[in-house]
Amino acid sequence: MRPSTIVLDRSRQVAVQVYEILRERILAVELAPGALLVRGDIQEEFGVSQTPVRDALLRLQEEGLVDIFPQHATLVSRIDIGHARQAQFLRLSLELEAVRRLAADSPAKTAAELAEVLEQQDRVADPSTHDRFDALDRDFHRVLYARSGNLGLWRMMRTRSTHLDRLRRLNLPMPGKMQAVLEDHRAIVRAVEAANRSGEAEQAMRRHLSGTLAMVDAISDRYPEFVLRDDEGAVVRRAEPGRVAAGL
Repeated sequence: MRPSTIVLDRSRQVAVQVYEILRERILAVELAPGALLVRGDIQEEFGVSQTPVRDALLRLQEEGLVDIFPQHATLVSRIDIGHARQAQFLRLSLELEAVRRLAADSPAKTAAELAEVLEQQDRVADPSTHDRFDALDRDFHRVLYARSGNLGLWRMMRTRSTHLDRLRRLNLPMPGKMQAVLEDHRAIVRAVEAANRSGEAEQAMRRHLSGTLAMVDAISDRYPEFVLRDDEGAVVRRAEPGRVAAGL
């Protein structure tokens, strides 16, 4: 664990804050897949007792972000490609319908709100500010859920996209990726603003949401120790408790 001084808000539940900070580190791949999480170190860093750390780790386990092997170890989970594919399928279903409806019902207002986020994102399209770029990427998509009255679905999507989000963070620094994201976002804005002529908004969104998984082989080759491929998922999940017990 990185040494730091964490100032918690004592008016909020401590376990929730520990969970939120660890979750963001995992999604940002600051805590890499396979990393060992030592509970005593977490307690010391956050200045908390065992109970909130345990509760935070259990919540992360529910989201598939950590693997807890009782009496042995707690590890940051590897990125499950199968889970990422399911999240992409769900996002496609929701966001294709969102852009279709918004382009028909409120094209000018929706395009203007998307364009405002896109302008901010364009200003931070640099490897040194990729964290901010990624946050604005989420803001761009959140606009679609908010304007269509589906913020509840956005929150649900965030909890189900953890493996896809980590895959995206590995992909984002690759050469040309940020510019490709910007071009996709510009195409979506143009299509929505044009009131979705010939279904262009859905086409642009489908192309955009397919980008990361289209690169899954390149990402897996570059980070083989981070990724759980489709064909090894069940086997590895069965084997890992034994590997941890053996100290591997």
